[in-house]
Parts: sequence; C-alpha cells; structure tokens
Amino acid sequence: MATWSHLGFQDSASPLMEQLIFFHDHTMIILIVITSLVGYMMASLLFNTLTNRFLLENQTIEMIWTILPAIILVIIALPSLRLLYLLDEVNSPSLTIKTVGHQWYWSYEYSDFAEVEFDSYMTPSNDLEQFGYRLLDVDNRMVVPMDTQIRVLVTAADVIHSWAVPSLGVKTDAVPGRLNQVSFVASRPGLFFGQCSEICGANHSFMPIVVESVSTNSFLSWVATSSED
Repeated sequence: MATWSHLGFQDSASPLMEQLIFFHDHTMIILIVITSLVGYMMASLLFNTLTNRFLLENQTIEMIWTILPAIILVIIALPSLRLLYLLDEVNSPSLTIKTVGHQWYWSYEYSDFAEVEFDSYMTPSNDLEQFGYRLLDVDNRMVVPMDTQIRVLVTAADVIHSWAVPSLGVKTDAVPGRLNQVSFVASRPGLFFGQCSEICGANHSFMPIVVESVSTNSFLSWVATSSED
C-alpha cells in the first residue's frame, strides 16, 4: 500500500503491474537522457558566445534531429502497444467475480459458487482494530487464490464508480447498465488496498477496496465457510 511521502509505484503483486513498472522505467530513462542533452545544449548556448559557422546551415544535422525523435517514439510506442494488448487479454479465467459499485460501498458475487455474495463497507474509525488502516479497511474483503487467473466483471447500480487496485495494476470504470471486464493474477499472498477512483458523490472517499490473496486451500476453506453463513 502507499505510505506517507511515497512518490513511486507500490510494490507489484501481479505480472501486469511488473510490466507497467518496467515500461515506466524504460520511458523515464529515455526522458532523462533527452532532458539532460537538451539542458546541456541550452546551457552551452547561453554561456558560449562563439558561433560555429558550419552549424548555421547543415542538412546532415537537420536530418539527424528529424529522424532521431521518430526512432525514439517508435522505441517507446512498441512496448506501450504490447502492454496495452496484454492488459486487455483474458486467458481462460479460473475464477469469475462480479463487482457492483453502490453509493457508497461495493458488493461482490462469486459466480462459480452458489450463494457466495456479500457487501463490503468501509470499517468506521471507532470500530478499527489496533493496527487497522483508517479509511482503507473493510468489513468483508474480496478473497482470491494466488497464482490463479481471476476475471472481475465490474458494473454499478447507481452512478459511475471506478474499481482500482494499484498494486495489482487494475483499474476499470463501473458504469450503470454496462459490464466492464478486467483480469489479473495475484503473484503473492497479502492484502492489496484500493479505492474508488471516480468521483461518485458525497462519500466517494469512503468506499475502499481490499483484495486478500491466499493459498488455494485457504480460499476453498473460506468459500465453504461463506456458503454456510
């Protein structure tokens, strides 16, 4: 989860988020090189009063500074397009979860299991445990098995919401009357926090998301317990 004064990405918990971080680092290296080079050239122009008469008009240098940016854009665009298609790909999901956004809570339905559905409300501050996270903890977490392809179908019952969990690299709008789809694989166990990322009314700040990744055996035990309840 994000902490105070943390400016970078959260630690990735899925292969998609790892790829997003790699692409960010790849692009930032290119930007730093370009910024440094342009900054050096501007500084040298400011402090150097001499003029190179061969650079006043030179077709070779003009060709270089026209073709080079085009090559750099291709170097950025190719991995970007690859990642864009990877994010939309759904590979034979083992588990489907329907997520419905309400004002102002989430409800989850496990379509592959009978009678496993529940509402997830933010835990009030006065009900938090000693080491609970204020404004982030919920009463019922969305439990998923790790190392399993999960498909989440997202919609809304009233206004537009947005289901987003940064460490899993997923974010999709919840639109009334429309079913959006997102998939992920949780690569490690843990709690992954998110929030509604679309302004949806007065209590928009108070509808957090908690995804709990557990082993397959623990998940099946949880399903059995939830079915009984």
